Amino acid sequence: MNTIQKINRENMNMDLPAFTVGDSVRADIRIVEGGKERIQSFTGTVIARSGNGVSESITLRRVAYGIGIERVLTLHSPRLAKLEVVRRGNVKRAKLYWLRERQGKASRVKELRENKQ
Repeated sequence: MNTIQKINRENMNMDLPAFTVGDSVRADIRIVEGGKERIQSFTGTVIARSGNGVSESITLRRVAYGIGIERVLTLHSPRLAKLEVVRRGNVKRAKLYWLRERQGKASRVKELRENKQ
């Protein structure tokens, strides 16, 4: 068990920001097309976070041109170039699957207000 934990620790991405379900994040993903590699950005709301350790993944959702797009990303994948929190959300659920049925203003997540001292 010790060697498995050691391999998992080596493959973990340690420069991830702290974020929760309901936050809006921008994920920069490395895309390989032919022999070239480029970075594509995907901004969306985190509707689910599952797994732990190296196999931890998140589901991002956004609406583009009236169509809902969801993308599942593995957090510790070498294809994930950068993850940045754009906006903090204030939610009471662990999974936000109810956002799939909402449209327009009803599909927005309240913003978390932080105490400024």
